[in-house]
Amino acid sequence: MVDHLPVGTEAQRPPPRQATLALLVGRITTIKLAYWTALTAFELAVPLDPAPAAERFASSIAFAGFATLAVLLWARRSARAIDPRAGALSRSVPTIATTFVAATVVASPASLPLLLVERQRSIENCAGLVTCHPEALWLWVATLLIGFVLIPAVFAASLRSSS
Repeated sequence: MVDHLPVGTEAQRPPPRQATLALLVGRITTIKLAYWTALTAFELAVPLDPAPAAERFASSIAFAGFATLAVLLWARRSARAIDPRAGALSRSVPTIATTFVAATVVASPASLPLLLVERQRSIENCAGLVTCHPEALWLWVATLLIGFVLIPAVFAASLRSSS
């Protein structure tokens, strides 16, 4: 059978086990869900602050920066952590691809509540449904890119080398 012929001279690694894939998907999904939950909770609490909108937006940017730094450190640590049952996650093309697919498909709905909050922020004190504060939507776009690209990239780059 062609499927079982070795391609190169190096030893063939066994395919990933279900426990390893569950560990990988669980870790990256948990990190991203926590990220967007923290951002959404903060944004829901911002209207309680009587400061002007510009000052509240500055605090949103500061919190998003802090949350991003914290989650990137968490992703790096989590990618290198050894699970007692499944072992360590190693860097390979399938593992990296699974990281990005899981990050995109499984955790993507978690960004939608933040979009709704930011959309409401963008029309705050507007005469109609026209966006008066597009920076609120740009904040969501930035955190979306961080969630879909940067967090999985840091996680994938931090995986242990397969030797």
